Amino acid sequence: MRIIPRSVALATVVTFAGHLLAESDSRLAEIAARQEEKAANAQPDEPNKVERSMLWFREQDPLRRFSSGIAGFRPKLGGLGAGTGFAVGLEYLRTDLTAARLTFRTAAQTTFRGDRKLDLQLSAPRLGSDRLFAEFYAVRHDYQRLNYYGPGPDSEKTGRTDYRLEDTAMDLALGVRAAKHFTLGASAGYVFNNVGRGTDSRFASAETVYSPAQAAGIDAQANFLRTGVFAQYDWRDNPDGPRRGGNYFVQFGDYRDRTLGRYDFRRLDLEAQHYVPVLNDRRVFAFRARSTLSDAAGTRSVPFYMQPTLGGAEDLRGYRPYRFRGDNLFVVSAEYRWEVFSGLDMALFGDAGQVFDRQSDLRLANMESDLGFGFRFNQRDRTFLRLDVGFSHEGFQVWVKFKNVFKKAPVHTSSGLGDF
Repeated sequence: MRIIPRSVALATVVTFAGHLLAESDSRLAEIAARQEEKAANAQPDEPNKVERSMLWFREQDPLRRFSSGIAGFRPKLGGLGAGTGFAVGLEYLRTDLTAARLTFRTAAQTTFRGDRKLDLQLSAPRLGSDRLFAEFYAVRHDYQRLNYYGPGPDSEKTGRTDYRLEDTAMDLALGVRAAKHFTLGASAGYVFNNVGRGTDSRFASAETVYSPAQAAGIDAQANFLRTGVFAQYDWRDNPDGPRRGGNYFVQFGDYRDRTLGRYDFRRLDLEAQHYVPVLNDRRVFAFRARSTLSDAAGTRSVPFYMQPTLGGAEDLRGYRPYRFRGDNLFVVSAEYRWEVFSGLDMALFGDAGQVFDRQSDLRLANMESDLGFGFRFNQRDRTFLRLDVGFSHEGFQVWVKFKNVFKKAPVHTSSGLGDF
């Protein structure tokens, strides 16, 4: 076998490598030239219809423009009592009065069924050294057909009747920020009440089925003067769409019957909310417990139209509006929320509650309960639309609300029936 000299082999390898490098350089130059040609002739990709719609929605932000309104005027959706139907109206809001220390808001709304609400709010959130605050609130309701199923936790679904409620309330609240997150205050108000015949032809009017012994005040209504105090500790990160923190509220009110002299009572409202985030705040456990305790001394009683209620979009979401009424109530709710994508959260929830006459009547085994799911549509960290579907042994209910769940109303004397 012939041995190739080392010098010849080395020269051959060098020559072959040179050819490869030359060819590689030529190929790289060709690729670079083609890239330059493509770059010179490149055109931006045309987005499809869905992509164009999303880009327009993000850039134009129509929800913010819709809610901001024009020159202080803006549309007002929702905010009436549960079961009254879809409410529309106009709101006027100014937050820049007197060097931004005074806020004025007023709104007029109606539903397609003829229910109406007028309200006015004048607030000074920063008085003096910014530790004091004051608020005046006035509201008038005219609800044509509110549900009444009879008194207490044993009322039957088949006992459904309806009635008309007209009330006008005016309240003044004064308070102080005693410490970080902690406020104390006092309030006073007056409410004019009138109950009439319901307008829903499907059901009997309440006064034809229930006697004054069963529904106090159904035959004659009283006006009330209320005085009270309240305290709140609120350390939620965002009241309009909280993901962490808590809100704890207590209010005591003394109601004096100024018309008939037989419906004086005292009322204690307690509420606790707590929010626990997980996975970078993209998932949240939300808990709420609420109780209302009433005390009518002697032979006096709480009129049925001022009693606390359960059933609706805020507590027992698997039951019809105002399904249960009583002098006292206790209700708990829990939600698990998770972010589907930016702007939409989903939720699983459960509620349990009971109305009762005496403290000894409150038992876990007697509580009504439900389960359900929901959607939370958010814009700029604020829930602007909520859809909940609740299921109970009495069926299911669908709720559409233009606010965050568990949001508190202003302190006021009117029965309110959960609206704000």
